[in-house]
Amino acid sequence: MSLMIIKRGIPEAFRGAVSNSITQAKEYLDEIEKHFVKSNKVETSTILNSLISIKYKGKGNVREYIIEMSHLASKLKALNLELSDDTLVHLVLISLPNQFSQFQINYNCQREKWTPNELISHYVQEEERLKQNKAESAYLASTPKYKGNKRKHEATKGPYVKKQKQDTDKKGCFFCNKPDHVKKECPK
Repeated sequence: MSLMIIKRGIPEAFRGAVSNSITQAKEYLDEIEKHFVKSNKVETSTILNSLISIKYKGKGNVREYIIEMSHLASKLKALNLELSDDTLVHLVLISLPNQFSQFQINYNCQREKWTPNELISHYVQEEERLKQNKAESAYLASTPKYKGNKRKHEATKGPYVKKQKQDTDKKGCFFCNKPDHVKKECPK
């Protein structure tokens, strides 16, 4: 294939990026490919940043969250940055909310170290325990005894309303500022 045919199909932005001394199409395509090479450093940095900054927000279950973190760690392994299982377990422990703090303390007091799979099974049990404890505590809601006008009438008899009436009596008329009457009784 002719180099001239290839050069016609290339946008203007790339025509100046490749030197004119290249005469073969293969060399030309190799030179253009160098402009689109993906940097492993950037990808490693992005994945590592997301692995460190990820937080469990309580939505979904813990198993899926830990599996997602393990998946990010396996992507790093493919990019020649391998995290040990211990490091991954500690990253998971750090990223979980305070409701799992007692579980984290128990893990730190043990001598044995867990693999991510063991961590998943223990956390699923802990999550179920927390759900059961949450289900046991219920809130009591009651309905008011009085409905309709009686309730409205009771609200107007409160201490705030009485205070307002007293304040208006002390000030007097808002229109002429005389203390002996109120605005609706004002002769002006």
